Amino acid sequence: MTTRVGADIQEIDEVRESLVAFGDRYLRRIYTDVEIAECGGGTPGAARALAGRFAAKEAVFKVLGEFDVVPTWKEIEVRRLTTGHATVTLRGSAAELAARQGIGTISLSISQSGGIATAVVVAESSLGSSER
Repeated sequence: MTTRVGADIQEIDEVRESLVAFGDRYLRRIYTDVEIAECGGGTPGAARALAGRFAAKEAVFKVLGEFDVVPTWKEIEVRRLTTGHATVTLRGSAAELAARQGIGTISLSISQSGGIATAVVVAESSLGSSER
């Protein structure tokens, strides 16, 4: 069993600027319908929550770590549970990469402070590091 860690930071203002400049085109390229709804839609006020999800998706990309297959942004879905905890659901090529690498459990933490969103992902893999 090996543990993999991915982390990322995202400036909230960058997401806000993308929302203003590109609107729905930006939203639909990066986020699922559920993520958009949970974050409050495409308003500039949603940038804080969307930035956390963006950082989380980047952290998942780092955990998956293969560059021959690159999942789409929407194949990684970040949701907030009623308990307040964040969770990750993988679909399509992201799920296939995780399965191929023996990744069964993914844990996620998201924080925002001072104009920055951060995310840390910890994944457990049943494969040893030399098998990757």
